[in-house]
Amino acid sequence: MNGNINFPYKPHESEAESASNSYLMSLVTVIAGLPLPIINLLGTVIFYFGNRKGTYFERWHCTQALLNQIALFITNTIGFSWSLSILFSDNQLSNQYIGYMVVIVGVNIIEFITNIYTAIQTRKGIHVEWIFFGSLTNLICKE
Repeated sequence: MNGNINFPYKPHESEAESASNSYLMSLVTVIAGLPLPIINLLGTVIFYFGNRKGTYFERWHCTQALLNQIALFITNTIGFSWSLSILFSDNQLSNQYIGYMVVIVGVNIIEFITNIYTAIQTRKGIHVEWIFFGSLTNLICKE
């Protein structure tokens, strides 16, 4: 995370709640669709489209959560398909597979904790930019 950067104004409570919910949506869909990465992405996409006409604070945080879910979707899909290929074909466990799965589990745990932290902070009206996704969100999301 890049840290807490305050917006030039204090967001209204409904804005902060909606922005916070974009991160909570990511958590709920991860739990609900754990084995299928597409469910996580779909939940976040639906929430994003439902809030894309909201205030800048809401749109910015929905966009950051969506960009994070896209990256997570790609890495989790690779792990999911690799696991299926091991289960349903002659592929065997390899050190590369085990290493990739260890990294993916670590990334998912970090993402889970980061989403909880960011949801709490945005609910308080505090703007939190993640290191990579915050800069990308600034390029995509305009006032």
